[in-house]
Formats: sequence, C-alpha cells, structure tokens
Amino acid sequence: MDSVIFAAAATGFTFLLTALGAAVVFFVRKTGETERLKRMFLGFAAGVMTAAAVWSLLLPSIEQAAKICRAAWIPAAVGIVAGVAFLMLFDRLAPFFHPAEPESVRSGIKRVSLLVFAITLHNIPEGMAVGLACALAEGSAGKAAAAALALGIGIQNFPEGAAIALPLREEGMGRGKAFAFGALSGAVEPIFGVLTALAASHVTAVMPYLLAFAAGAMLYVVVEELIPEAHLGKGHIGTLGVMAGFIMMMILDVALSP
Repeated sequence: MDSVIFAAAATGFTFLLTALGAAVVFFVRKTGETERLKRMFLGFAAGVMTAAAVWSLLLPSIEQAAKICRAAWIPAAVGIVAGVAFLMLFDRLAPFFHPAEPESVRSGIKRVSLLVFAITLHNIPEGMAVGLACALAEGSAGKAAAAALALGIGIQNFPEGAAIALPLREEGMGRGKAFAFGALSGAVEPIFGVLTALAASHVTAVMPYLLAFAAGAMLYVVVEELIPEAHLGKGHIGTLGVMAGFIMMMILDVALSP
C-alpha cells in the first residue's frame, strides 16, 4: 500500500505541473502576443516531444525489452508503427467529427485535436512508468530514482500543458475551457500510475510496447502538425522554440536519469 501512495503522490506531482503549464493561458491577453506565444510553445512542445520520444520512451523501451527478449528492437519498432498508424487513422477521421465547420476552422480543430490526443496518449505510459518505478523502488536509492523520474516527467509536462491550452484559446475557446483541456491531458498519469502500482507484476511485459507506441504517436504529431505550425509567419521563433525544447528535455532526461 505504501508503494501505491508513493505512486499517487509522484504522478499527482506530474499532473500538477501539466495544470501549471496550462494556466499560462490566463496570463496571455493580446492577440499578437497569443500568436507569437502559440508558435513558440508549439515549437517548444515539438522539441520536448522529440527528445522525450527518444530518451523518455524509446530508450527505456529498448532497455526494458532487452531484459525480456534478445531482439530488443522489435517492441520498439512494433510500438512505433502502431502509434503512427493509430494517429494516422485518427487524423483521417478527425474531419468527420465537425462536418459543419468551414475548412479553415476544421483544420485548426484537427490540429489541436491531434495535439491533445497525442499528449494525452503519451502521458499514459509515462504515468505507468512512474507508477512502476514507485512500485519497484527499494530503499532510499530506489525511491530517489523514482522521485527523479517523476521530477523529469513533471517538468516536461509544463510546456505540454501550455502547448495545448494556448492553441485552444487561439481557436476561440474560453480561457477556462482551454485551461481545463490542457490540465486534464495530464490527469491520466495519476490514474494509470496508481493502477500500474497495484498491478506491477503484470504490466512489465507490455511496457516496452506501450512506451514505443506513445513515442510513435508523438513523433507523428511533431512531424505532421507541430513543426509546420510553429514555422508559420515571419521570424525564427518556432525554430528557436524547437531547439530550446529539445535541448531542455535532453538535459533533463540525462541529468535526472537514475
């Protein structure tokens, strides 16, 4: 039971950081400012998601798979293909969710829907990873490693919450609703973190596939939607956002890895 409480606290922290990131929407007032910040945060989220896909998802997937089978690349490859295929299907079906909308509005809704869906999807295995780390933690060293993992994931969740809330606000949604969607994208982490801690012995075998699945979904959204949108307009704010997000996430993942 102690491991479940530990998992709830750790994933509750990662959820809180997502909500704090989404709260940025309350401090953005001017339309021009919103547009620049949207491009910056979309680029920043693209960089964070790319680095997270490699260091937080793919490498742990390969490392965990190596303990189960010889061909450690198989779960990673299968998971990536499944994640990309799943998001491609969602992308194809997205226009039918709002058939009465004009094309420009519909494309904006599709882009934001993909972003929300991908980040929420990737939060599920991250919550499970934290829950599993808390369940398997032994002694002060194990607990410190689990706490470091939760800290790294929580910090990366901050720009992700903002990257959801700001585009939703730009599409005309109220600040409160945009904040709620941004914050709730991280709500799956404590849910799946606690469930994983309760069933730790049964999820180890599928974790490599889940991690790679989330990585594939994230990379699809980065290439298909985030980077093209971050580069709209003049200037290099989107490019700088991608570089800053990638470097920050890389440093966090390496520095905070147990």
